[in-house]
Amino acid sequence: MCGIAGTYRWPDGKAVTDRLTETLAHRGPDGAGRYSHPVGDGEVHLGHRRLAIIDLSATGAQPMVSDGLALTYNGELYNAPELRAELAAAGVRFRGTSDTEVLLEAWRRWGTDCLPRLRGMFAFGIFDERTGELVLARDQLGIKPLFLLRRGGGMVFASELKALAAAGGSLEVDHAALVASLLYYWVPDSRCAFREAEKLPPGSWLRCRPDGRVERGTFWSLKDVAAEGRERALSGEQPDLNAVVEESTRRHLLSDVPVATFLSGGLDSSYLTALAARHQPGISAYTIGFRAEDAKFEAMPDDLRYARQVAERFGVDLHEIEIAPNVLDLLPQMTYSLDEPIGDPAAINTFLICSAAREAGVKVMLSGMGADELFAGYRKHLANLLALRYQRVPRPLRRGVSALVDRLPVATSRRGYRSVRFAKRFLSFADLPEETAFRRSYTMYDQGELLDLVDPDLAGTVEDVLTEHADVYRDNDLDDFVNRMCLTDARMFLPGLNLTYTDRSSMAASTEVRVPYVDVEVVRAAFAFPGDRKIAGRQGKAVLKEAATSILPREIVYRPKGLFSAPLRAWMSRDLAPLVREVIHDGELVRSGLLRRDALARMAAEDAAGQRDFSKHLWHVLTLEYWYRDATSGSGQSTRLTA
Repeated sequence: MCGIAGTYRWPDGKAVTDRLTETLAHRGPDGAGRYSHPVGDGEVHLGHRRLAIIDLSATGAQPMVSDGLALTYNGELYNAPELRAELAAAGVRFRGTSDTEVLLEAWRRWGTDCLPRLRGMFAFGIFDERTGELVLARDQLGIKPLFLLRRGGGMVFASELKALAAAGGSLEVDHAALVASLLYYWVPDSRCAFREAEKLPPGSWLRCRPDGRVERGTFWSLKDVAAEGRERALSGEQPDLNAVVEESTRRHLLSDVPVATFLSGGLDSSYLTALAARHQPGISAYTIGFRAEDAKFEAMPDDLRYARQVAERFGVDLHEIEIAPNVLDLLPQMTYSLDEPIGDPAAINTFLICSAAREAGVKVMLSGMGADELFAGYRKHLANLLALRYQRVPRPLRRGVSALVDRLPVATSRRGYRSVRFAKRFLSFADLPEETAFRRSYTMYDQGELLDLVDPDLAGTVEDVLTEHADVYRDNDLDDFVNRMCLTDARMFLPGLNLTYTDRSSMAASTEVRVPYVDVEVVRAAFAFPGDRKIAGRQGKAVLKEAATSILPREIVYRPKGLFSAPLRAWMSRDLAPLVREVIHDGELVRSGLLRRDALARMAAEDAAGQRDFSKHLWHVLTLEYWYRDATSGSGQSTRLTA
């Protein structure tokens, strides 16, 4: 895991690449490298910051240059041993043991045809001295980030958006992306918070030629994988899921440095930890707990009890971390680290866990990220199925239920009521059509609320953002409601939020997080199961739970769903209340006209009164405020809205 950067036919490219690379120092504290070469009427410059994990010697250093190819690469290839053996059998001689060298030689032999053969997480730039072409590529599922900026015939790229600011010239905030972030509390992977910048899409590549031409290609498609899975399901060809997950977990342990796991005590992390302990006895795991008063206020489940049980049963060395952060200090730090406005406080948990692991000498951790998206494990998945039944209830009765629930408080001064929050959330979408209901079940606002919150000139942008979600949701040939939801999550929610905050939060602590569920073979297996195997009765992730019973006790497998989140309502009512008032009355978002003060004040008042739960909304407004201040301060650009 590393930080990569570079410029191609860019003015003052060497100095710019140096600045880009230095901005990424936290991603690779173990070493730095540079490469330069003439190309056409300019030059190419590649930069690299190294986090040494496989082949710790100098033979694994980057940019790696060999026989006319130069590579700067971020990631891990879990099938590198097989590819190495195949290449060696074809006569390739390797100098070291790194997967970087395997990737370079695979590219030399197969070019872009090597990309679908790669199993892992990756983003890289590779330059061919003979043709003068630079190719960028990103892994199939968008685990690793890659941002780029094109001007004229030149280009600059980097692992993080903040690095592109070092390319020179002000970057203009894209207010459409900010509207999208308000809706989702994260920026979809199809958008970027700055206008000129873009994210290379997952499963794709981009080729720059010396004459200024740019060529793009796609080498892997989730839509196609889901369609193939549907055919497998119809034919009854369903994989041994336990074998697939165990094989992926074993591959993800490939490392020359210690590997540990996240262990929340929930199904996903417990399953991975148990499988990892089978192949690496005595493995370390890290778990979190919250201040007693915060956990009580939120009525949060006691995840620690389950994590301890798993650790004891499988001989895992468990490290417990209490999440009692100074939120006022961490909020601006996390906003900077996350690159774009992301309103999920789980990013703080990831950062604190990875920081503790790094202090203990651990560079690599396994996470259960991705299982909920692929196997329908979120409450929203079951809730949307239940909504179909709810719509069969007579309308007068539904109106009565809605009116009753609407009057119930979500919190008092002493505690919050999770069941009431869930009921209000459910009723906010239960009567809506399928795509709209699914979007509303996990986004922050309905269309009217979002229009009331943002500048009126952005009304068209709101419509565009909602249309984009509908287009993605409907872009499939699946006849299975559950798998349609899973596919949308894997295309939007997973790369846009969960993989993004996991990458930035972990790398801010100079730690690599690997995600065995977000593996091409696990994904193929996931879509080979029909929806009624994923949600059985009221049991989400049913097929994954069946597989996990081969190694985990049933009380872990079928326990109530845990939370990898934070006690937001407690923080809002105590630590963050003054900051919320400041943002409403004197924040840049309000002063610039992006957000309306009256709408924000109304949300804060209803949240403080306990009538509605706007804690997540207000948390995201705080993250967006800090991000917007950083993005517009000292740049000389106007903060006037331009849709």
